[in-house]
Amino acid sequence: MAKEIIKPVSQNKKARHDYFIEQTFEAGIVLAGTEVKSVRQGKVNLRDSYAYIKDSEVFISGMHISPYEKGNIYNMDPMRDRKLLLHKFEINKLIGYTQQKGLTLVPLQVYFKNGKVKVELAVARGKKLYDKRRDIAERDAKREMDRRMKDYNRQ
Repeated sequence: MAKEIIKPVSQNKKARHDYFIEQTFEAGIVLAGTEVKSVRQGKVNLRDSYAYIKDSEVFISGMHISPYEKGNIYNMDPMRDRKLLLHKFEINKLIGYTQQKGLTLVPLQVYFKNGKVKVELAVARGKKLYDKRRDIAERDAKREMDRRMKDYNRQ
C-alpha cells in the first residue's frame, strides 16, 4: 500500500482560538472548473467559513477560493457554497452533533491527499471570552517556562 501524501494548503487558525474542537472528520469537496488550480496555488481562505447540513447533504459556506487568473469564462463565484463528500453514517453522526445545543461545524484546513482536495471538518463548541483569555495566559506561561529552562540549561 502506497504511503499517503498530505500537503496542507490553507488552515483556519482562528477556529482553534474561537472553538473547542470535539471531533474531526475528513471530507472530500466538490469543486468545479478551475477551482482546483486555484487551490493548488494556495488561494483559499477559510476565515469565517462554516459548514451546514441541508437535506442530508453537507455544504461549506464562506470559503473563498480566488478565481484562477489564467482562467476564462469557466471561473466560478469565489464565495459559492460547495458540497462536501462524506459517508452516510458520518453525515448522520454530524446531524446528531449539530442538533445538540452549542455545537457547530467548522472547517479547520484544506489539503491535498493523494492528489485529491480534502477538507478537515470539526465539530466544535464555542469558547467564552474567559476561555480565550485562559488559553492565552497558559500559552504565555509555557513560553516563559521554556525560555527559563533554556537559559538554565545553558549555564
